[in-house]
Amino acid sequence: MAERAIRGDLDFARLADMTDEEVIKHLTQVKGVGVWTAHMFLIFTLRRPNILPTGDFAVQMAIKKHYKKRKVPKPLQMEKIAKCWEPYRSIACWYLWRSLDVKTV
Repeated sequence: MAERAIRGDLDFARLADMTDEEVIKHLTQVKGVGVWTAHMFLIFTLRRPNILPTGDFAVQMAIKKHYKKRKVPKPLQMEKIAKCWEPYRSIACWYLWRSLDVKTV
């Protein structure tokens, strides 16, 4: 990643001005950086409010738990469920992550 940044292939200064899709495409050109990593970068570094990390296991498990699904939801099912969370899906995911920390009696 550092080599790509030095060569100018990866320009972190431009990321804030890119769309979510452009950031994902830009970051995933680096071997070892996948969509999940790009989603986390969008949420926690660029503070984008409307990211749904469909590949995040904890978000999948929280949706399964709270929406009483028998199976772990697929990305399309997650997108459908999360439609009503827009434009704050990142914040909803934060609550989903935290909900897994709560011990039920």
